[in-house]
Amino acid sequence: MSMHYARFSDISISEKILNTVFLLTIGLGYLMALVNMYYTHQGRDGKPGLTIQDIVIQYHGSKEQTRLGTAISGIMEPNLKYKSDKEVILKWINEGAEEAGYDQMIAPILNRDCIICHTPAVNPSLPDLTNFKSVAEVAHSGGAPVSSLVKVSHIHLFGIAFILYLIGKIFLLCEMNLYVKRIAVIIPFLAMLLDVVSWFLTKTNAGFAYVVVLSGALMGLSMGMQILMSLYQMWFWKSERGSNPEA
Repeated sequence: MSMHYARFSDISISEKILNTVFLLTIGLGYLMALVNMYYTHQGRDGKPGLTIQDIVIQYHGSKEQTRLGTAISGIMEPNLKYKSDKEVILKWINEGAEEAGYDQMIAPILNRDCIICHTPAVNPSLPDLTNFKSVAEVAHSGGAPVSSLVKVSHIHLFGIAFILYLIGKIFLLCEMNLYVKRIAVIIPFLAMLLDVVSWFLTKTNAGFAYVVVLSGALMGLSMGMQILMSLYQMWFWKSERGSNPEA
C-alpha cells in the first residue's frame, strides 16, 4: 500500500496565502541582506563597488593597510563628520595604534560617527568599535579575527538554517522528480556550510575568497529557485500526479 504525500493541490487556499506571504517576505529580506552586504563590504580596497579584493581584506587582511585604515579611506570616509578626522585616525594607526592615543583622539571620533552601526547589539557582523580592544583588532594588519568569525558564523548558521528549513518544507509540496527534489533541498545547506568554512580558510589563504563568493551565490540561487518554483506550482501549476505518489 503506497503512502500519499501532500502536495500543493492538497492544501487550502488559506495555507497557500500563508506560504506565499512568507516566501515573498523571505525573498525581500534576502534581497535587502544582499544590499546590506554590498554597502558593508564594498570600498574596502579604496575603490567604489564590491570586488574580490574587498572580500580578501575583510577576511584575510591587506599588506598595504589595516582594515580600519582601508575603511576610513573608502566606505567609511563619508560617515566622518569632519574630513580632517581621517588623517587623525590614519596617523594614529601608523604610529602603532596605542591605547593612550585612542582614548584621547580616536574614541571621541568613533563614538560620534561610527558606533551607531558598529555596535554588536546593532550589527554583530560589523567590527565592534565601542572599545579599544576591539578597535585595536582592526587597527593592526590582518583580517577579521577568529573570535569574530566564530561569533558571526554561529549566528549565521542558526538563523539561515532555520529559514532554509521552512523554505524547504514548502518546496517539498512541489511535484517533480523525486531525486531532483532531494538534491535541491540539500544544496542550499551545503552551500551555506561551505560559505562559512571558506571564511576561515580565507583568513589563512586569500585565494579562498573566490569560494566565499561562489558558495554564497550558490546558496542564494538555490534558495531563490525553491521560492520561485513553490510560488509557481502553488498558483499556476496543474497537478500531474501519476502513479508514483512520492514524485
